[in-house]
Amino acid sequence: MSGSTKEVVVTYLGEGQFEGKNLTGGRVLMDGSGEAGLSPMELLLASVAGCSGVDVASILRKKRQPLDGFDVHVRGERAPDHPRVYTHIEVFYELRGEGLDPKAVEQALTLSKTKYCSVSAMLGTTTKMTWRYRILPQDIRGEINIET
Repeated sequence: MSGSTKEVVVTYLGEGQFEGKNLTGGRVLMDGSGEAGLSPMELLLASVAGCSGVDVASILRKKRQPLDGFDVHVRGERAPDHPRVYTHIEVFYELRGEGLDPKAVEQALTLSKTKYCSVSAMLGTTTKMTWRYRILPQDIRGEINIET
């Protein structure tokens, strides 16, 4: 196997729950009902957020932007019939930092969605994806509703 190969092991824990582990010890709890852990489809949305979040943080750090923190909210709409794939995914970034340059943020988001984030690149071939962001002052953080 090449250096770019990834591997995980998923173990059934009972009652619809599974634990996923990578070879370095990282773990995630999955639950088919989404009650005790993330469901596999929620985990896919979290993968979009994590993949793009890593990119955006790195790009903004290289641009020396005053990023104090951010949240990535991802909402997916599923088809009504099986296999109930995502038909639309909305990615919403809520960034905090006094003096963040909107142009730098837009460039970081564009680079993530068009060049670096392999998760959204894969999903974007079959799923409509939309991207939005909002910049908040550094001391504001709260829950938002991104219903469309």
